[in-house]
Amino acid sequence: MWLTTALSAAAIGLLPTLASADVLSLSDLSWTLKNRNGSIVIPAKVPSQAHLDLLEAGIITEPLLGINDFSQRWIVDDDWTYTADLTPFGSKITNDTTALLVFYGIDTVANITVAGHPVAWVNNQFQQYAYDVTDHILSPVGDDTNLTVVLESAWHYGLNVTARPDAEPALAIDFEYPGVRHYIRKIQSDFGWDWGPAFVPSGIFKPAFLVTLTPSAVDAIVAPASHPLLASTGSVFIEESSLEISKVGQTSTTRADQSADWNVNVTLAVRSVIASDAPTLTVAIPELNITSGPLALSPIPASTNASTFVTAKFTVPNGVPELWFPANLGTPRLYNFTVTLNLDGNGAGASFATRSGFRTIELIQTAYSQEEIDARGITPGDQWHFEVNGKTFYSLGTNIIPFDPFYARTTSAQARWVLESALASGQNMLRVWGGGIYQPSDELTGGYDFYSICDELGILAWSELIFSDALYPINKFYLDTIEPEVRQNVRRVNRHPSNAQWAGGNEIEILVGFVNQTFPGGGRLLDEFQTLFGEFLHDIVLQEESSVSYTDCSTTNGTLSLDPYVLRYNNETPGFIYGNTERYNYDPTVAFDYSTYPVARFVNEFGWPSMPSFYSWEEVLLNPEDFSFNSTVVASRDHHNPAMGLTWPNPNSVDGQGQMTRAVELILPTPNTTNSNQTFAQWCWSTQVFQSLNMASEIAWYRRGAGLGENNLGALVWQLNDIWQGVSWSSIEYSGRWKVLQYGLTNIFSPVVIYPFYYANNETLEVLVTSDRWETVEGSAQLTWYDWSGTQLNTSTVPFSVPTLNNSLVFQATGLDNIVPPGHNASDVFLLLNITAQVDNRSVTQEQYFTPTTLAQANLVDPLINVTPGDDLTFTLSAQGGVAPFTWLDHPAGTVGFFQDKVTGRPANGFYLIPGIDRTLQFVLNPALSKVANPDPMDFVVRSVWNNTHL
Repeated sequence: MWLTTALSAAAIGLLPTLASADVLSLSDLSWTLKNRNGSIVIPAKVPSQAHLDLLEAGIITEPLLGINDFSQRWIVDDDWTYTADLTPFGSKITNDTTALLVFYGIDTVANITVAGHPVAWVNNQFQQYAYDVTDHILSPVGDDTNLTVVLESAWHYGLNVTARPDAEPALAIDFEYPGVRHYIRKIQSDFGWDWGPAFVPSGIFKPAFLVTLTPSAVDAIVAPASHPLLASTGSVFIEESSLEISKVGQTSTTRADQSADWNVNVTLAVRSVIASDAPTLTVAIPELNITSGPLALSPIPASTNASTFVTAKFTVPNGVPELWFPANLGTPRLYNFTVTLNLDGNGAGASFATRSGFRTIELIQTAYSQEEIDARGITPGDQWHFEVNGKTFYSLGTNIIPFDPFYARTTSAQARWVLESALASGQNMLRVWGGGIYQPSDELTGGYDFYSICDELGILAWSELIFSDALYPINKFYLDTIEPEVRQNVRRVNRHPSNAQWAGGNEIEILVGFVNQTFPGGGRLLDEFQTLFGEFLHDIVLQEESSVSYTDCSTTNGTLSLDPYVLRYNNETPGFIYGNTERYNYDPTVAFDYSTYPVARFVNEFGWPSMPSFYSWEEVLLNPEDFSFNSTVVASRDHHNPAMGLTWPNPNSVDGQGQMTRAVELILPTPNTTNSNQTFAQWCWSTQVFQSLNMASEIAWYRRGAGLGENNLGALVWQLNDIWQGVSWSSIEYSGRWKVLQYGLTNIFSPVVIYPFYYANNETLEVLVTSDRWETVEGSAQLTWYDWSGTQLNTSTVPFSVPTLNNSLVFQATGLDNIVPPGHNASDVFLLLNITAQVDNRSVTQEQYFTPTTLAQANLVDPLINVTPGDDLTFTLSAQGGVAPFTWLDHPAGTVGFFQDKVTGRPANGFYLIPGIDRTLQFVLNPALSKVANPDPMDFVVRSVWNNTHL
């Protein structure tokens, strides 16, 4: 059947009714996939990746099962060819038609041919490509009517590149596939990382289209399309679009004047079959009743072999639009924009709709003034924090990694769930880690949505260029492929008010500093780092945007100057604080030692690994004997420390398994019951409890620093999501199930928190209330001592007043004899801390706990937990015996969702259940991701620390 339509109405939204060009989805063609020697020939899809098509055809089992990350390595070693017959599109291509072949992503090294003619060789997963293939289709080689994409093994390509005699020496931290990833413009974690597998996939992993242009078509613009791709009206294809909003006079290195008007800057990359000497652009904002009027553009030639870039801008008066804010600081207000391109007033052109918001987001890196140092007690040095719309705020959030080892099967529903989970836990910023993928803007061209969801929800996205833990080559060949990649992605992301900054990469400044001091030839690598991150990438980013800042790396010592851009490196004054930092320390004995925490302006990475839940292990373990903490399969999915090569099972997993084991044994009763599956489940859960406690301790410390000399204004936990079912630092498991940490973040990221800081070296307890609000917060703190049987021993109430971004001391004592209630042993009691405060015209409560000894030493009492199911998946939990530390309700396999407290309306789980203080939770089901639509209340499971040693 000959296809005459490209996309369904459901897929494209509002599409003009025109006798004009067509946008033909390559997904509608019949594809085949074959390997190098032709022994495998199977049906395939686009977008897809070879592993996924092999799975669909029954050639392999699910790659995430068992040890498939090892047993399916043969796929990495092969080349894969995707082929489709273009004949169904034949009626759309005539002698007066131009046909553009458009790929929004190819993974990664590929030769493209059309009708037997070579079209292009590509080697960059992060670029989009467009080619005029009109002549190829109209003059086929013989009877060849195929589109063919031959994908070379990225691993073998890397080996070949590095083996060349002219290969530029570089350096990378190896995780699994060694020595090549930094020579290939591909997701760096595809080659392995310490939290994920190494499948090194290949495929046409994003949507692809054939766009036809016809100058004789009727070109009247009837209605704006829902996407620039769909905006063509016969003669024009909009290959790229950028809409950037900034203050008049603002640049990436110049502070915004909050009283200035707004610049709306629109850039289009156009391919046109007709020339226009005087094209114009009109931008309308319907909700504001604002239309720019025709804005003159530079001439557009009749050219389809390359894009012509045209730019126009106009101003919107200050004070007219509502501002976009992160959701925990205001309203993420978005506006609809209609962009219309007209060619010479003859009716030809294109029109599309998009959304954006008015905001300034600035990374402040200038030095503190002497006045600030004297007046506020600030430690001298440079600032390092963000301001939104001119207001300093505390960045609370996590780091995000790729959602799946196979990008092509990620959905908007999955991304939305992770982002909504971040929002529900009080996060206002996510760092898009620089070893993964440039996150997409929409489903139509990106396969799934990310940035637009961030815009809608009010979550800031710290964006990074895809460079990570390596020193990259800077030869012309390499730079020539990087430049369009960076320009395209910066332009695309410009329209998103959620974008907070661009960093050049992940942890590379740290790496090059170490290499410079310890490696022969380190000076050369430092010079090359400066060329790439301090000059080349910096200049490209600043040429393409003016509304956010650029930093050379995620973790940096800052700058000596922003304009010109001069990195500080080691040019430090002793006692001063510069840049930002991160913390990783895998000695559990110092996990709660505040003296090991950095005193810093901003901490962008810190974390502790944990196991996924028993439910996640059930998704991938195949044999009963695998369900053990140190079974071969379980340990093989712990890549901390990484194998640093292709040895399997990972010989270094003993490091990570041992760290988690020692951590649990240090603070909790060692899991040991007569049921092996329960023991394994309690071990998995206990590693999560330790992780959550450790992160809460660090976050509380960093938030406390907002009121101290370091003026700490940022804490981003490593990490938010999982890429598979294995050991990682995540707070959300691969399926979307929340770990203990995710609920812990909900608690410690509350706008006002109470926290007990205990200094074991001198037995001092300080209880502080910390606020990240822009106004003074007043309330009361209640401190209540209980014994483990649930008897209340004493209670006190303390009023507090916390200034802007500061803290207030509500209790302090030294010596356990002065802390613990008289007549009681430290192992017999715990302290419940509650606060109530008015925040943003609503009552906010929050609680924490202090145990004078570890729970491993505490004299716990059987809690005899009773669970009473109610309507709508509500559960009332009560302790009929003693206190149940970390009472935890698990939802059944096949369900995704979270538990929310019926009183506060906030997510809650993993709390101390005290006799006489019942808690009612409701399970909020995510129907889009749940395989079980109506879970049985009897399938919900309760556990607590008591169950580590008791059935």
